[in-house]
Amino acid sequence: MSGDGEARAKPASIRDVARLASVSYQTVSRVLNDHPSIRDDTRQRVLAAIQTLDYRPNQAARALASSRPNVLGILSATVGEYGTTSSIVAIEQVARERGFSISTLNLPDASPEAIGEAVRQFEHEQVAGIIVLAPQVRVFNVIGGLGVRVPVATLHTGAGGTAETIASDQRLGAGLAVQHLVTLGHQDILHIAGPQDWIEAESRMHGYLDAMFEADLSTLPPIRGDWTADFGHFAGRELAGRRDFTAIFAANDLMAIGLMHGFRDAGVRVPEDICVIGFDDIPVAAHMWPTLSTVRVDFAELGRRAVAHLLAAIQQQPAPQFDLLSPELIVRQSTSAPATRR
Repeated sequence: MSGDGEARAKPASIRDVARLASVSYQTVSRVLNDHPSIRDDTRQRVLAAIQTLDYRPNQAARALASSRPNVLGILSATVGEYGTTSSIVAIEQVARERGFSISTLNLPDASPEAIGEAVRQFEHEQVAGIIVLAPQVRVFNVIGGLGVRVPVATLHTGAGGTAETIASDQRLGAGLAVQHLVTLGHQDILHIAGPQDWIEAESRMHGYLDAMFEADLSTLPPIRGDWTADFGHFAGRELAGRRDFTAIFAANDLMAIGLMHGFRDAGVRVPEDICVIGFDDIPVAAHMWPTLSTVRVDFAELGRRAVAHLLAAIQQQPAPQFDLLSPELIVRQSTSAPATRR
């Protein structure tokens, strides 16, 4: 086979072995796991193909074909957040339907030591693959340097590295929120952003900046928050005396809800004096007073897509092709046309 070394830039796969041995990839898997039903001549043909191709079995694929319980690992650094919880519930449901159980590890912090320890724990458990729900950029930088030997998928766009990304279009969603405010007649729109280094926070802030630029509006310096309602409440009280904006786009619903509480405590009315829109559409957003305009993300669908992508990688099947999931604008009572400018 001329030029074989040059053509094969990546290690041989189980399907390469199957083609050379003229068997199915399932047969190769059975040979690797010493299945008693394999005839001796077939076994020898497969072993010869393995030696010729210098095939090194994928640890995840072997786990899938073995008699051990199949386990997927979930690495999470956002315990208790609505989006993460919704995705994990969906992941667990789909995994069970496909014959997998779930092992979830929550990072106490995103330090390299904590991440490395979590990955080593998953390796000890011989998980077939890992889904990462840790939205800090540094998490993926660390994981990319660890040489993880099983497939990895992440639900966060812009994560980079070798992980396969399943994501919603956060930038588009932020643009929808700002465009809604602009359509209502707002020109002075403040952004309460999420923490620095968080993938969603950066994407949503860029979406805000994009939409303001498209509308030919000047931007106010974004305020960095921490995703919590407590921060939103503090910011609302601090911002109540300012009159250089008529609307706020908060990077998540919890900060938006805290903002409305802080404004109310300071005697500022929403939406009569200041309009507020959030992001995520957490369940309580529809039951606030006023009800909160927001951007809805289908976190459960993200979880289902992550499992489909990961199982395809484990089984060395072609990856399913997914577009970025499009968020949906949800208009409620917290946004309206601006009051007469003072």
